[in-house]
Formats: sequence, structure tokens, C-alpha cells
Amino acid sequence: MKNRSFWFRKVEESWQRGNAIWFSGVPRSGKSLIVQNLPQVEYFDCTLPTVRRMLEHPLEFFARIGEGRVAFDEINRVVNPIALLTLARQVYPQIRIIATSSASLSLVAADKDLSEERIEELWLTPMVSADLSDFLQHDLQQRFLRGGLPPFFLAEGFPEREFQQWMDDFWFNSIQNMFRLERKASLQKFAEMLMIDSGQIFEATKYAEPCGVSRTTITNYLSVLEKTYIANLLRPFNSRRSTEIIAAPKVYGFDTGFVAFHRGWNQLRRSDLGPMWKHFVLNELHASLQTRQFYYWRDKRNHEVDFIFARRIHTPTAIDCAWAMSEYDPTGLQAFRRQYPNGENLIVCHDVTQPFLRTYRKLTAKFVPLNQLVDELVS
Repeated sequence: MKNRSFWFRKVEESWQRGNAIWFSGVPRSGKSLIVQNLPQVEYFDCTLPTVRRMLEHPLEFFARIGEGRVAFDEINRVVNPIALLTLARQVYPQIRIIATSSASLSLVAADKDLSEERIEELWLTPMVSADLSDFLQHDLQQRFLRGGLPPFFLAEGFPEREFQQWMDDFWFNSIQNMFRLERKASLQKFAEMLMIDSGQIFEATKYAEPCGVSRTTITNYLSVLEKTYIANLLRPFNSRRSTEIIAAPKVYGFDTGFVAFHRGWNQLRRSDLGPMWKHFVLNELHASLQTRQFYYWRDKRNHEVDFIFARRIHTPTAIDCAWAMSEYDPTGLQAFRRQYPNGENLIVCHDVTQPFLRTYRKLTAKFVPLNQLVDELVS
């Protein structure tokens, strides 16, 4: 396996902040291979009964380790994994631990207050642009169509059967185990419809009848898919003006490959590249900044800004995406800035290689390449 330098760096940065990392992401995103290939890490597979038996006596286990780096793969197979990590963090601070799971730390902890646990959480998203470089694969259209799970992206042929198998495995290994939901067909139908509608404003009523469940159940399903990283919700940015969309979220499918698969695409048209690029940019933001706190903006005249990043509510950064800079239309951004005049305006296009400014009447926007977008947001 190629070293995934972006994620190795993220692990090292997390270890600088604390000695225990909860490393989570969807199945087959590459968690196991990443932790196995970290330098100087002793690896333990928690799916094995022998490993779980060793961890029943944690003080003896960590005393034997002494110091160094330890990886616990699939730590959710261990009884009370959070208590195990907390014990190691408090009693053996010289040991660096990384633990993988398909579930987020907050999901495993349920209603437990984690503020005192001080466990770092790292979210492994589908492949980012740095991964493409590490794999020596730079074809963005292949990344859009195959998606960002490495086995699917690197497959010799189009992995159609594997996409469906993944959804079936996800139901049995994640949904049933964690949520005890019973209606597999209804939830899978809902997930498929979300992938088809990915990037659109969500309305629960639309899905209730086709899925054979109530509107309330659809809302519950959406929460489940968000907690398991399958759906990414962008809530509307607003100041509750009557002209703005103030309640309905947008929902993005977690991976371009699954979006393309459920839409029945086996090749991409020119008109598909813009929406796929928008998904890819959002994935890059999630991976780099490790937060889901992005919004979208839309008014009732259908003016729209793709993403809003609001560290300070009075100076929101507006981020628009266009596949090609020649295709960018500033109308939505101009409407947004009439209501929120302060803040940066960033336009991300795949064919921009160096930042430059462009003025549209009284509005100035900065066109930036994707690899410099995060630097612009955190500078």
C-alpha cells in the first residue's frame, strides 16, 4: 500500500495534542491499512478473541507495552472501549494510542459527557486530493465515478457489484448493531434516494411514501445516516430574514462513487462535473478541517452560495464551486453579499492553478486552487 501522507500527518498532529486518538470512518475507507503502516506502531486486531482477552486485563497489557505506539483496530469489538482509552491516557501517558472504528466517538459514547476524556477524534473521509498524488492517480473523473474508497477507486473494472455488497454489509455491521433498526428495505431505499438527490434541499415528506414509512421515521433515518457518516448535512446560514431559507438542510451523499452508482452513471457528462466537483470540495474541507460546521445559503428567489464557513458570524466566508472558472456565475454571491457585506469570497475551480482576484461590479472574489483553499480559510 502507498503511504497516505495526508493522513499520517493528521495522526501525528493529533498525537501532539493528546496521546489517544479515536480514528473513525466508513468501512473500507482505509483505516486498518493506515494504522498498520504508521511508523513504529504495534498493531492489535480487536476482531480476534485473543486480543480481546488480553485487553480484559488492561493494566497488565499496558504495563507490558511500557511506552511507544499502539494501534487497536476495530476497538468497538471491545467491551467499554472508551474506558480502556481513558485508563491508558491517564495511567500511561507515555504510550501513544490510535483506535479505529466505523462509528464516531460520540456515537459509541451515546449520552456520556466526553469533555473530561480528552480523546482526540480523527475522521477518515473518502480519498482527498493528496491521496490521489500518493496513489499516483490524478484522474479526477475516475475519482468522481469510482468514489473515494481505495478498493473501489483502484479496482481494475467498474466495481458495480462491490457497491451493492458494501451497502448490504453496512446494514448488517453498522446499522443493525448500533441502532437495532428492523426495516432494512425502507432504510436502504431511503439511502439510495438520498444519493440520487445528493446536494439538494431535504424534505422528509418526499421520501416517506416511496420508503413505506412515516415522515418522523424518515427524519430518524436521516439522523442515523448522518451519525454513521453516510449523509452530510449542511444547514442554512441565515439571520431569519423572511427572504431566506431558514430551516431545510441540504444533504450530500458521503462519496461521489455511491452518488454516481445510484444515479446509474457509468460515465460522466460535462454537466455532471460541476456537481461532482462540489462534492469533492466539500470532502476536502471535511478532511482538512475535521469539522462538519459548514452551511449553505439560499434565498427565496433561488440565489445560492454553495458553502458558508462562519468562524465569526458577522464575517462569514462564502465559498462557491465551479468546474471551470469560465463557467462561474457570481449572481448568487452578489445576492448574499447584499445581505452580509463583510467577509471573504472564495471561488474554487479545478482549472485554477494560482490565486487571482476578479471584481464583479462592487464585489471582489478570490479564485483559488483547491490545494490552497484551506490555507485561505485558516489564515
